[in-house]
Amino acid sequence: MHIETPQKNIAKGNKEVFEFLTDLKNFEKLMPDNIEKFEVINEDRFLFALSGMPQIVLQRQGQTPYSQIVLGAASDKLPFTLTADITSINDTESGVTLSFEGKFNAMMAMMIKHPITNFMGTLSENLSKI
Repeated sequence: MHIETPQKNIAKGNKEVFEFLTDLKNFEKLMPDNIEKFEVINEDRFLFALSGMPQIVLQRQGQTPYSQIVLGAASDKLPFTLTADITSINDTESGVTLSFEGKFNAMMAMMIKHPITNFMGTLSENLSKI
C-alpha cells in the first residue's frame, strides 16, 4: 500500500527542515490533535498513540543529509515506512513530500487506508507551519 501527500512548501531551507525532522522530539509538534501519548525512546526511536489506535513505535531507518529521512515501524506486526523527501526550492524555501509504504493484506489495507491518509495529511499540513 502506497500513500503520498502532495508536496508542501515550507518557508525554511532544506537544511533547516532536515535538522527539524532528524530531531525526533519535533514529531510531537506534527501530530494530530487526538494524540494520547508521545515519547522519545532514544535518538533513533519514538512511540506515539492516537485515540482509538494502538501504540506505534517508529525508528529511524535511514537518512540522506538535507534531502530524505526514512522512519519505519519497529514492529514486524505492521511493516511500513514513512519517508520525508525534502527538495530545495531556494535558500529560504523547501518542499516536502511524505510517503507511506506498507505491506498489508487486503482487509487490513482497506481498514487503515483512510486513517493513514488523514494522518499523513495532518503531518504534512503541520509541517508546513513549522
